[in-house]
Amino acid sequence: MSAGCDLPKTDSCTMTLCIESSLQRHFLLWNYKLNLTTDPKFESVAREVCKSTIAEDAHSQGEVVACLEKGLVKEAEETDPRIQVSDQCKKAILRVAELSSDDFHLDRHLYFACRDDRERFCENTQAGEGRVYKCLFNHKFEESMSEKCRDALTTRQKLIAQDYKVSYSLAKSCKSDLKKYRCNVENLPRSREARLSYLLMCLESAVHRGRQVSSECQGEMLDYRRMLMEDFSLSPEIILSCRGEIEHHCSGLHRKGRTLHCLMKVVRGEKGNVGLNCQQALQTLIQETDPGADYRIDRALNEACESVIQTACKHIRSGDPMILSCLMEHLYTEKMVEDCEHRLLELQYFISRDWKLDTVLYRKCQGDASRLCHTHGWNETSELMPPGAVFSCLYRHAYRTEEQGRRLSRECRAEVQRILHQRAMDVKLDPALQDKCMIDLGKWCSEKTETGQELECLQDHLDDLVSDCRDIVGNLTELESEDIQIEALLMRACEPIIQTFCHEVADNQIDSGDLMECLIQNKHQKEMNEKCAIGVTHFQLVQMKDFRFSYKFKMACKEDVLKLCPNIKKKVDVVICLSTTVRNDTLQDAKEHRVSLKCRKQLRVEELEMTEDIRLEPELYEACKSDIKNYCQNVPYGNAQIIECLKEIKKQLSTRCHQKVFKLQETEMMDPELDYTLMRVCKQMIKRFCPEADSKNMLQCLKQNKNSEVMDPKCKQMITKRQITQNTDYRLNPVLRKACKADIPKFCQNILNRAKDDTELEGQVISCLKLKYADQRLSPDCEDQIRVIIQESALDYRLDPQLQMHCSDEISSLCAEEAAAQEQTGQVEECLKVNLLKIKTEMCKKEVLNMLKESKADIFVDPVLHTACALDIKHHCAAIPPGRGRQMSCLMEALEDKRVRLQPECKKRLNDRIEMWSYAAKVAPAEGFSDLAMQVMTSPSKNYILSVITVGICVLFLIGLMCGRITKRVTRELKDR
Repeated sequence: MSAGCDLPKTDSCTMTLCIESSLQRHFLLWNYKLNLTTDPKFESVAREVCKSTIAEDAHSQGEVVACLEKGLVKEAEETDPRIQVSDQCKKAILRVAELSSDDFHLDRHLYFACRDDRERFCENTQAGEGRVYKCLFNHKFEESMSEKCRDALTTRQKLIAQDYKVSYSLAKSCKSDLKKYRCNVENLPRSREARLSYLLMCLESAVHRGRQVSSECQGEMLDYRRMLMEDFSLSPEIILSCRGEIEHHCSGLHRKGRTLHCLMKVVRGEKGNVGLNCQQALQTLIQETDPGADYRIDRALNEACESVIQTACKHIRSGDPMILSCLMEHLYTEKMVEDCEHRLLELQYFISRDWKLDTVLYRKCQGDASRLCHTHGWNETSELMPPGAVFSCLYRHAYRTEEQGRRLSRECRAEVQRILHQRAMDVKLDPALQDKCMIDLGKWCSEKTETGQELECLQDHLDDLVSDCRDIVGNLTELESEDIQIEALLMRACEPIIQTFCHEVADNQIDSGDLMECLIQNKHQKEMNEKCAIGVTHFQLVQMKDFRFSYKFKMACKEDVLKLCPNIKKKVDVVICLSTTVRNDTLQDAKEHRVSLKCRKQLRVEELEMTEDIRLEPELYEACKSDIKNYCQNVPYGNAQIIECLKEIKKQLSTRCHQKVFKLQETEMMDPELDYTLMRVCKQMIKRFCPEADSKNMLQCLKQNKNSEVMDPKCKQMITKRQITQNTDYRLNPVLRKACKADIPKFCQNILNRAKDDTELEGQVISCLKLKYADQRLSPDCEDQIRVIIQESALDYRLDPQLQMHCSDEISSLCAEEAAAQEQTGQVEECLKVNLLKIKTEMCKKEVLNMLKESKADIFVDPVLHTACALDIKHHCAAIPPGRGRQMSCLMEALEDKRVRLQPECKKRLNDRIEMWSYAAKVAPAEGFSDLAMQVMTSPSKNYILSVITVGICVLFLIGLMCGRITKRVTRELKDR
């Protein structure tokens, strides 16, 4: 054979003639009988394949060659082909197609099928080097393209998919690169190495490794990757594996990549079920085309997202792999359009299942993956480390501390965080989560269709999930607690509050839970929007399920938990366990706390956060659920408003809820910093009056400054509420409890015997101590505390629970106007004293008489009298210390002394009190010597009574003296005998 022959001697279908001229070559290709019939195998295949298509005499115009080409591609698309084409004949057919690859005139069938379309679309395209083919390929899905031409072009493309040399431009542009990167390995079967997919994978691997591939070759690769994505029928594996899915779900959608995206949608579970083989074929095609490297490869995505890219991603160079990342960042935003959103998620579903398909991630992390996860090359896989497992390995190392071992490089860690942010938007982008939680998603979350709701739903049902799913969700939640920025949707909702209050911690390279802590602290700022507040609260509620979900708490206290609270998992139980240990160590004055200092500090933060929402205290919430529904249904949960609502209607609560609320109040009174409402309302007043005060003395400090002129009215009102609560039970007043620990069992034991641990005593113990105060029988410390309580109660009747309970009707009928006053200054108590004779109820009358009795002991507990006599006390009784009735006695003596002129108002009030005390003495006789002495000292007939008592004592003395003298004389006379 001469050197000018087109067909080499090695071909199975040999030439009998060697035709040198171009004209002879054209004729050779148009009529198979002149060049192929010498091969008997080819002849038999041609007759069998084409007998129903081509007439016996119609062997010209390339029809038989076209028929054989169609038979060849049809065989590849069938599982059990009717006619087997021998390997030698396949080579011959592909060789003929290769020979016609530079000039479309040489493919006679395609030439005649596309003559008009060539004129319409490619009139100015010069023939040769495959240019007309490429032009027609680019217009294949135009509406005006004829079906006959489109079919011929599709057949040509399928031949290229089987042997890249059928594309003149691709074979020419990539020839040196294929040789350079050994993509034409001699020992590989021809059928594999010639496949377009193999060429693309081999060269893409070189590009991803950072090797230099010529721009001409990369341009050709881009065109053919786009071609494979546009038309699913060019991939025999898709047709073989997905035929059923295409027929059921995606028929009639083949143009411009729509069928592939339809199949992707089916795989995502949005349109039915898909077979494993089909899913694998799609995954393989995505790897071959690698649209993650250039979004333009995916024509359906490109067209759907063009407007979004032009507005949201215009700062990124066209074709840059970061375009996909930019689109993901704008997912579910106003700039995103619905069609782009669907196409993007469909593609990302497959990219998320093979870490290599995210070009930027692979480029930044391939070194770390090789070092830490033992991965292989870009187009190589390992059963020990499948593609889906590599990313899991990377993110486990991304959040390791230095003590825990090797970590990722900074660049790789940033990419891992980016991917985690994207996956948090849709559970289907997290392969492990979707795989392990498919059953639970259907069982618990079938109605949760809004963005981000599925993961929230799984977190809400964490305890109900199957073991594998619970582990996956738990690990993801634990990861979020360390870096809440993974929650991209939450971060987007919280952007205003982050920019205003948390920008410093948000800018940190390592989060370590600081950002979420900042968001929680600022949850009730006016800048906070509803979405962000709901998201932050949800994360707080999820954290209560496991202490590991609070990163800072876990890191600060994990050793303490293992040592002191083993086998306890729920965060609330861990907090209670550690708090109890800290309290016991404090009460017992332990030399060394069992809970470490860093844990105690973080424990305090957790305790304070839990007070903000009743749902963060599960036991209290469960006990009061029905009461909340009945009495606080329209009250928001945040800002401790539900808790405050329950406190205000405490008497109406169910027994169990009432007990829990009482225990909560007892805890808050012992440590007022845990009283969220008090701390919030009085925040500025605490800064003004109590900057140095210990947290446990905060309420005491506020009470002392309550009547300051600069005290905020809202804070003052809140302090009064807490005082009312404290006065219902001595156990809610730690200061009183400590001061009177000896007096209470001594004088009020009968009340204690009837008391229950978790219900109020309605002020009975305090009333008991008040009576003993009037009798001057209390210890000094207890007396000081009771004096303060009496003084405060005298100004505001609401601080005396016994008075309020027994005199509610009288207050409503006799003192309604005084009770309605905005500022209570003792006017209700004065009204009851003045109307003592009108009071019919014995218990109410007794309470008013007790008030009168208390006022005798100290003028400070009678605000009206004290105000009226303030100047007189200053002038006449300044040297007399207050307490034990001393100043009251001084005023009475001044009233009797005609040389002393008292203020008219003071004189009037004193005379009123004398009359009241006289009536009280008649109604309630003295109960003891001190009570009797006080009644005498305050009686209008004091001088007369004292004179009578003095005369009586003198008479008794004289009688005793005379009896003594007589007894002495009788004794002497007896002795003299």
